[in-house]
Amino acid sequence: MPADDGERSVDRGLSGRRQLHAAPVQRQYRTKQLCLLQLTGIRSLVFCSAAVARFRRTQRDLPGDEPAAGGGHRVEAGRLARAHDADPADGEGVQEASHPARRVGVYRHGAGAMMTDPGSIDADTALERVCGSSNTAADFKRHWIPAWPFLETSPCGLVFAGMTIWRMRASRSFAVPERQSQARAGVPPRLSTAAAIARQASCNAGRVTMTLVLACACAQAADPDKVLRVEFYVAETGFDPVKVQDYYSHTVNEAIFDSLMTYDYLARPAKLVPRAAESMPVISDQARTYVFKIRKGIYFAADAAFKGKKRELTAEDYVYSIKRFKDPANKSPFESFIDGIVGLEELKKDAEKSGRMNYETRVDGLQALDRYTLQIKLKETDYNFGYLMAMPNYSAVAREVIDAYADDTNGHPVGTGPYRLKEWKRSNKIVLEANPDFRGFVWQSEPGSDPRNIEIAAAMKGKKMPQIGRVEINIIEEQQASWLAFQKDELDILYMREQFSQIAIPDNKVSAELAKQGVTLSRITDPDINYTYINTTDPEFGGFSKEKIALRRAILMSFDDAELIRVIRKNQAIDAEYPIPPDVVGHDASYRTSIPYDPALANKLLDYFGFKKGSNGYRNWPGGKPLVWRYSSTPTTRDREFDELWQKSVEKVGIRIHVDKNKFPEELKQERACQLLSRTASWIADYPDGDDFMQLFYGPNSGQNNNACFQMKEWDSIYEKTRAMPASPERDQLYRKLWRMVEVNGVMKLHDTRVRNMLVQPAVIGYRKHPILLADWIYVDVDNSRKLH
Repeated sequence: MPADDGERSVDRGLSGRRQLHAAPVQRQYRTKQLCLLQLTGIRSLVFCSAAVARFRRTQRDLPGDEPAAGGGHRVEAGRLARAHDADPADGEGVQEASHPARRVGVYRHGAGAMMTDPGSIDADTALERVCGSSNTAADFKRHWIPAWPFLETSPCGLVFAGMTIWRMRASRSFAVPERQSQARAGVPPRLSTAAAIARQASCNAGRVTMTLVLACACAQAADPDKVLRVEFYVAETGFDPVKVQDYYSHTVNEAIFDSLMTYDYLARPAKLVPRAAESMPVISDQARTYVFKIRKGIYFAADAAFKGKKRELTAEDYVYSIKRFKDPANKSPFESFIDGIVGLEELKKDAEKSGRMNYETRVDGLQALDRYTLQIKLKETDYNFGYLMAMPNYSAVAREVIDAYADDTNGHPVGTGPYRLKEWKRSNKIVLEANPDFRGFVWQSEPGSDPRNIEIAAAMKGKKMPQIGRVEINIIEEQQASWLAFQKDELDILYMREQFSQIAIPDNKVSAELAKQGVTLSRITDPDINYTYINTTDPEFGGFSKEKIALRRAILMSFDDAELIRVIRKNQAIDAEYPIPPDVVGHDASYRTSIPYDPALANKLLDYFGFKKGSNGYRNWPGGKPLVWRYSSTPTTRDREFDELWQKSVEKVGIRIHVDKNKFPEELKQERACQLLSRTASWIADYPDGDDFMQLFYGPNSGQNNNACFQMKEWDSIYEKTRAMPASPERDQLYRKLWRMVEVNGVMKLHDTRVRNMLVQPAVIGYRKHPILLADWIYVDVDNSRKLH
């Protein structure tokens, strides 16, 4: 996927099929699953049964002039705030409460007084207010001696007490005759108020009272005081998974939305695991049919589009979301990747004829077999299709949200993931906050034998995730600014780009000064390629005549990759000659390029095919018109370095250069329209298979991720054969042939594969850069006591 590295674009997320492996990365407490409550004074197992979730969490009290939002309702003074009835689907699992720090208003019956945050007043006083008298409160505590240490220290515990009392009052069993009078009258004595409450709660452990306790114990544990500060060095373009194309937008989307699959955080090589799916897909019919089971009890973040109702994620949401890629109105850059689904192309053609997509149309290859079962049927065998479902752009959106914000779907992301969009200052700052409706998961991963992984697993295993309550993302384009921000402890994680790498990481290790501060380094060789392409449909430089091919090859041969790695990369990269990078299935370390750095040969080619030099030393077209090569880049320091290196290169062969400057989003827009002649770009793996890189040259992907708009029937025919093949020597041989065809026709020059150095402040716990995952902060923690400032 393109993911601009500050100089160019690496469109991360444009393709995606992934290897199919093992165990879930997220856990959800389900019907009748045992859940150990880690509460002071309580060491027992409680069934999270289907009857548990009878009520929603109570909302904060609303001022009289404030309208109710979501499912909350204003309760008049002097009345107890009642939680609202849940959806029928709630019985499938425990509904999780929002963070305890959120304000909960509980009204005392007949008093008009409100209890604010339970932590702000004495627990005994709070309980007395709720019970109505000190005697009742004392009696209640006697019957709840084992639980009181939890109740008196937990906001959820006090709400639990209040809700229990409310249920007794509502059922008219709160009024209690004197036991002595009952005994004298020969009536079996009734329990006291508190005893009755306790007995009622004990008898209904699967009902509302236990819901509140379990919600507190099992819900996600994000702490709003834990803030992680990171940076993007290129601006995002938006957050509609179907529409965005860049690495950074997809990074945010990975935190907001749920794809069916994801990757184990520590396992290497990258290992696919379920995310919204409850297990790995069932694959049949020679990898032409995939069946995914959706986890029950996953809910979208609260939004006005749902009109106050909780909205559960279902298989139909994935059906709708995948259909959106074929809606002509969306102009999705990822449309071609789902061409293989039976019936989708016909759906698109109908939409083009009618001028409107009919989302109700049945598609044979894309069906919700029931509420939680998604079946996808493909036209041809595709062993890599599982990878696609791990990409953030193939996550589920809710139709209600898309309809509600049809004019700006990029600005209103509402998902089921661990975070939600809190603030967005376009091209400046993005703030995410933990999604209070997120189901949470328990941290688990496979560390293997790697010492660093074992250390991370020891620190993180068993933690409820996410831990971080707020993620602040600042757009910092210049390397100096981001480096200074990290030094001042204004950033917690920094992609240490090349300009200051010799200061920060001499000998590829953190400097003595940084090490003294506790800063660590996470270093990987990116699964990426960096390249310069030339548009083969350009009116001047395009086409496949011998003259045009010779011109393009000569330009590409003028560039010195060794100088690029030494001067610009500061040796934080390795030379690339094959389009499939190391550690990706299909990589060929023995391949040698047919476009070497050779200015002398390039000059001979240009002379031979009639591109003669004028008296000024620059070449002209055969008809005498000045030959000017147009090159596009962004107005950043890094791009200016590339501009200078390319100018130096082409002048060696007598060609003028004109550099067009545009912001990255504008470049992408022009590129998708095949309007750019050339650009230096990057592609980082969406999934660890060579297909993710070879599809960059597939004709139907022009205007999407085929930057050079390269189209050749013979090439496309061979590539289509490889898509039906598993990883094998036979497929590798065809890949070599395909890449040689690209080079021979002067379409692209490979430059390098970068080394990614991530500097990490001591307050960040558990960080290790993953080769495929984008939003690493989902899996880490922050210790505020270890902040440097």
